[in-house]
This record gives sequence, C-alpha cells and structure tokens, in this order.
Amino acid sequence: MERRVVPLSPRRLDLVLLAFFVINLLFITYVVDLEQLVIANPHHFSYPWWPPRPAVDLVHWWGSHFDPDLMARPVWWTMTIWIDDLGFGPLYVLAICAYVRGWDWIRLPSVIYASMLFTKVVIILGEEYAGATPSPHFAVVLLANLPWLVFPALIVYRMAHGEHPFTEAIPPTVAPVAPAQRRRETAGA
Repeated sequence: MERRVVPLSPRRLDLVLLAFFVINLLFITYVVDLEQLVIANPHHFSYPWWPPRPAVDLVHWWGSHFDPDLMARPVWWTMTIWIDDLGFGPLYVLAICAYVRGWDWIRLPSVIYASMLFTKVVIILGEEYAGATPSPHFAVVLLANLPWLVFPALIVYRMAHGEHPFTEAIPPTVAPVAPAQRRRETAGA
C-alpha cells in the first residue's frame, strides 16, 4: 500500500521536537559542548576563534557557579562531550531533515538516540549529585538538565505508535465510472 507524508503542521509534537534538535545542534553541541573540547583547561587558556568569547564566558560562569564537573573536565565527562559532537551533532542534522520531510526510517535512530541521551544525562546527574565534584546547587543543575530527560521520553513516546510515524496509508481509489456506463448499468438492472 502506498503512503504519503502527513503535513508537518498537524504534527505539533514534531514541531516541538524539531525545536529541541535545532537548539541542540546550533547552541548546545557546537557552542557549549565544543567549548569543552577546544579549551582543555578553563582556568588557563586563550580564547579560540570558535566558540565566541561571550559563549565561552557564559559556559565558564555556569561551570564556576553551578557545575564543577564542567570546570574539572574529567575524562569520562570529556568522552560524553565527544559523543555529543561526533555522534549527536550529525544526528541532529539528519533528524531535522527526516522529521520535516517525513522520513519514517528515522524512527529507530530516534529511539536509539533518546535512549543514549537519557542514559548519559542520568549518569551525569548522578555525578553532579554525589560524585567527586558534586554541584553546590544540585536543584538548579537538575532543573537545567530536565529537558534532556523529558525530551528523550517524548521522542520514545512519539516513535512508539507504529512503524510509520510520519506517513499514512493512501486509501485505494475506486476508478470513476463514466456517466454513460453508469446509465447502462442501472438500466440493465
């Protein structure tokens, strides 16, 4: 059976998920996360050409006030950043295209991504709560990271309703009957 893409406008949850992907692609992954790869030691560095100086200052302010792991940059933390930049960044580009164009094949990659993201954030929050460098303001860190727990759940919820999340079946059409043929059929009956 043939399928057609459901227009994006009635897929309101997809619009919200697209906003999440865009924010992650343009700000979180390649500004906030990239800063942590470009600047190995936030206590002794020269400003890079990217991310911009105000973004670097914002990341360091956040780390200094709320997120000691961001400033300490242990190896496990840096590895989560590499996963973001090398894995999630390209996936955001694909997901944006797939959700807009209604490509059903993105269903499984979306679930895998959501599972990885949720797991990663739970581990980070555990470290932020009771790890080697716990946050002095864990409630603030938890609230700031809440979208990265909620959105994976929304993605799994969205993808759980069938193998074709963006398309619908095209009902078979009945061939139109010409008026002259219809008259003959009804006259003979």
